[in-house]
Amino acid sequence: MTSRAGIRRTATLAVAAAALVTVAAPAEAATGTTTTTVATATATAAADVDYATWQKDCQAVMDQALPYLKQRIAQQKPGEKQAIVFDIDNTTLETDFGFSYPQPANQPVLDVAEYAQEHGVALFFVTARPGVIYAPTEYNLEKVGYEVAGLHVRGFLDLFKNVADYKTAQRAAIESKGYTIIANIGNNTTDLSGGHAEKAYKLPDYDGQLS
Repeated sequence: MTSRAGIRRTATLAVAAAALVTVAAPAEAATGTTTTTVATATATAAADVDYATWQKDCQAVMDQALPYLKQRIAQQKPGEKQAIVFDIDNTTLETDFGFSYPQPANQPVLDVAEYAQEHGVALFFVTARPGVIYAPTEYNLEKVGYEVAGLHVRGFLDLFKNVADYKTAQRAAIESKGYTIIANIGNNTTDLSGGHAEKAYKLPDYDGQLS
């Protein structure tokens, strides 16, 4: 059986290889706020979790996020620019379960994202992926159905920063452009710590076993 680490390496290599051949390919398609983290309870070890279990656990979190988002979007204030910030690996894309490029969307998250973008919410993606694969990453996201208002990848100097601090700084930068981040969605605590979002929703990572 292929290990999770092996799957992650395969997925990373696939995207890196795609960067060499598709960089020129066109894409198709407040500080101090209270953050609430919602997580699913999982009883099994990550090595024992199959795709169906992961999807069920992701759906459980999104089933909690969507009612809030519907209510919050309906309560949009005049002139307010609403945004959602997403992680990428094993959040918006099936990194550890997808074996092709473009990698498939994580459907429960895509369903929520599609509702938000259809109602005028800007979608931003903050990832620890390096800048060298910016183009294939953006292409992948848009190819599977996400409307990318902004993609934040790590520049050279960012590679030496704490990931949580880097991601917090990116959310602050989005806010500085006048956006209200109504939700922050990721599968790792480094995606969600540091505030700069009204609510945060944590997808399963099974004690760090998913990237």
